[in-house]
Amino acid sequence: MELPVAQFPDVQANKPQIPINLTRVGVTGVKKLVEIKRKDKRPIVLISTFEIFVDLPSDRKGANLSRNFEAIDEVLEKAINMPVYEIEELCSDVARNLLGRHEYATCSEVRMKSEYVVRREAPSTKMKCQEVVEIFAEAIATRPDKEEIDVKKLIGAEVVGMTACPCAQEIMRDNAKAALRELGVDLETVINFLNKVPMATHNQRGRGIISLEVSGDVVISLDTIIEIIENSMSSSIVELLKRADEAVVVERAHKNPKFVEDCVRTMAKKIVSEFEHVPDDAIVTIKQINEESIHRHNAFAERVALLGELREEIKNN
Repeated sequence: MELPVAQFPDVQANKPQIPINLTRVGVTGVKKLVEIKRKDKRPIVLISTFEIFVDLPSDRKGANLSRNFEAIDEVLEKAINMPVYEIEELCSDVARNLLGRHEYATCSEVRMKSEYVVRREAPSTKMKCQEVVEIFAEAIATRPDKEEIDVKKLIGAEVVGMTACPCAQEIMRDNAKAALRELGVDLETVINFLNKVPMATHNQRGRGIISLEVSGDVVISLDTIIEIIENSMSSSIVELLKRADEAVVVERAHKNPKFVEDCVRTMAKKIVSEFEHVPDDAIVTIKQINEESIHRHNAFAERVALLGELREEIKNN
């Protein structure tokens, strides 16, 4: 004897009492284990947090949210068998899959954040250690008609480093010059000393952020983004330092003082240099946040531009 199959009403398909379109409906805080395979290297395993959305037309009461989880799981299962995989491509595939499952939607968005462990070594003792970098990716899929799906994808990173204030350092330099002259040191020796030994200044823990948004099959190296951010501050920082290493890091930072604005401009120049293969219409977002040590506030600078605009500005200077 066959049991009757229960038929449940599709409440989400009903017309809402207030029929207006919604820009985003979905789920946030979805944690998944993601294995990114790499050519000739060990795979990277990331504990990732996803946000998944679709738009909702005015004639539907709700979205079928279980389809969002199905889309992620299906794409991750396929990714296991692929030799190389980028996190922005993963988001792109999920976004496409979402539109396939949500036939009423015209736009889907997928956002992913993870902690990415990079290997570093102390500058003097060369001790090996690990640093944690925040990485993120996004994809937006749109369906202008029933046949084609357009996807824009974004990849980026946030890296912590160190900056030294040029303004306070110049004040301390003038103070040191006056004190040395009062002690009878000749001017030439004073100048040689000040050029050799960087003066004290206040420091900031800096957070540099870069993202690039592109279309199509353009590949952006996440490791290159991380290196650009690290090398655009006064000094990179290392978790494990002995005294000799501390001396190197502090001296390096004080010999390379930078305002928050300097960091953003340095990142912009390096992006233009490193990403020659990326088209002019790529959208670049660069941010620097310096957590001040002698103020309660933070210093902030940002540039958002097309890559082609940055190329023109840097070329003409």
